[in-house]
Amino acid sequence: MEFSDSKKYRGLPTVVLAGRPNVGKSTLFNRLLRKRRAITDPTPGVTRDPVETDGFIAGRPVRLIDTGGFKLDRTPEGRSAAGGGRRGKAVFDSNEIDNLVVEKTLDTISKANLIILLLEAGEITSEDEEFIELLRPYQSRLIAAVNKTEGGRKESEAWNVLSYGFEKVLMISAEHGDNVPELEREIISRLDFSAVEEDDPEKRPVRIALLGKPNTGKSTISNHLTASAASIVSDIPGTTRDVVEGNFSWKSRDFSICDTAGIRRKAKVNENIEYYSVNRAIKTINEADIVFLIIDAEEGLSDQDKKIAALAHDKGRGVIFVLNKWDLLEPENADENSPKVKNVFEAVSDRIRFLFGKMEYAPIVPVSAKNGTGFDKLLNTALRMYAQLNTRIETARLNQVLERWLEEYPPPVGPHTRFKVKYAVQSSANPVNFIFFVSRIHAVSETYLSYLRNRIRKDLGFSMIPVSLELRASAGKAPKAEK
Repeated sequence: MEFSDSKKYRGLPTVVLAGRPNVGKSTLFNRLLRKRRAITDPTPGVTRDPVETDGFIAGRPVRLIDTGGFKLDRTPEGRSAAGGGRRGKAVFDSNEIDNLVVEKTLDTISKANLIILLLEAGEITSEDEEFIELLRPYQSRLIAAVNKTEGGRKESEAWNVLSYGFEKVLMISAEHGDNVPELEREIISRLDFSAVEEDDPEKRPVRIALLGKPNTGKSTISNHLTASAASIVSDIPGTTRDVVEGNFSWKSRDFSICDTAGIRRKAKVNENIEYYSVNRAIKTINEADIVFLIIDAEEGLSDQDKKIAALAHDKGRGVIFVLNKWDLLEPENADENSPKVKNVFEAVSDRIRFLFGKMEYAPIVPVSAKNGTGFDKLLNTALRMYAQLNTRIETARLNQVLERWLEEYPPPVGPHTRFKVKYAVQSSANPVNFIFFVSRIHAVSETYLSYLRNRIRKDLGFSMIPVSLELRASAGKAPKAEK
């Protein structure tokens, strides 16, 4: 089968990068993908969740996963860390996360088709030795590579890795690219591509981005939807730093979901790691079809929520306001259809509508990730929204209804405000954009643009999504874009 990087594939073999912290796994991940996807930073343990994406290695499609670093000096589960107060809690938090990272790393490795054990040039550490022993059962699908050997650096010491029972060891430099092509050829030679199939564009997954403030329950929601523990769940804010991808199906439709780092106010983004994570989450909006903006129903909204929503709106993405932890607001023992529950929901909805004035079209769905309630409605809403995002209106039909709109609300006729709308076309779907050709662009008011947009939503079936309008002068003047 011939492969093309312009096409999408399914049934891909999985390649996992594993090793202790700070050996260069994320740098190698980015080198193999030829783009920056995993966060790289000299701070050990930067990658917490497994970060995975589809990419091409030596012209073959694979699923590449960068795991969290394996740390030996972690506190065993159930044991308190020394120290008290804020320092003691910080130590405990760090060790709790380290234990979760190791558990998730080992689970990811057990399911891999091929494992790349990455070691660092120099002395083998106790963490390396423990990890090598844990990987013995997977020897048949393991490649050992020693990183940071650029220009022969510490290469003579690195060959000592063979004493641990490896038949072959590759010397590479992920940062500089030394011998990476050789590693790529070795990877491809060890994988089976017989199950790979070309993906049907019409059946590709609905791409969902989970966005919101830290600790609003994004990872718990992601895990519930994917029926896995792909994201590390903890009550420690900021546990998720990378964009974590997962997949699931609902009503015969495939979904791809990205659980991102919580977006904080810039004043709180102090670490380089946090900065890159926030920017990665923002870039995720570009790759998504729909954004689930996760809001803590008990804590309410923030300025950051407004900024996230505005970003998604400007990109033409569908947005669903997901009120998580709704169980904390529901009156005790009340049915979801009871007047008390409806009154609480209406009050919260009114507050959201007030803060997100230009996004009155966006649905609001209450859920409880803890109790697993509300997800049927959330996914049904997402399917309806996805259908609207991909709807195309024929030009003939569009101009028929346009004539009616102009009759019902004619453009102004004053000497400075008059203009004519000659015709319109839909230029794109997902994001949805319409172009209106007019005689005098600058005479078209914001009020009239709002009128046209509202009629498009009401009459053409775009009630749940952002609609972008663009004005073009029939005389060939510069177009005016409007979101």
